[in-house]
Amino acid sequence: MRISQRGLYALEALLHLAQAWEKGLVKIREIAEAEGIPEKFLEGILVTLKNSRIVSSERGPQGGYRLRRPPGEVIVADVIRLLDGPLAPFGDAAQLAERIRTEERHAGLFELFLDVRNAASAILDHTTLSDLLERDRRILAARRKKARNHS
Repeated sequence: MRISQRGLYALEALLHLAQAWEKGLVKIREIAEAEGIPEKFLEGILVTLKNSRIVSSERGPQGGYRLRRPPGEVIVADVIRLLDGPLAPFGDAAQLAERIRTEERHAGLFELFLDVRNAASAILDHTTLSDLLERDRRILAARRKKARNHS
């Protein structure tokens, strides 16, 4: 599985909006600056996310973007599929299943690829933006603790 730069930027922007969930609208410039995403590129990403009803926006001086649903309801796999297509690096599940059924010499190889696809899908299909924010908190807390213990 490969996530494009566009897909990565989309996830970073969504995590920014997830952190600001209680705050409400966030200006595109704030997201771009905080996440290091070129603003024009981010505009296109946010339009895609808006058209897919993952984010909403309001125009005007007080306008901006926000998640349409709570962070715990936004699934990472859905965002990746939207921006980058199927999760499988070697084709979708149906294509791989067909290769396993018809491959003359290396059906096991395609079965392995299907297993990798299914494992990645299972993880990403059960990971939300809230889960990622919690991972961030846990990792950063462990880092701070380690730094304190070494000083």
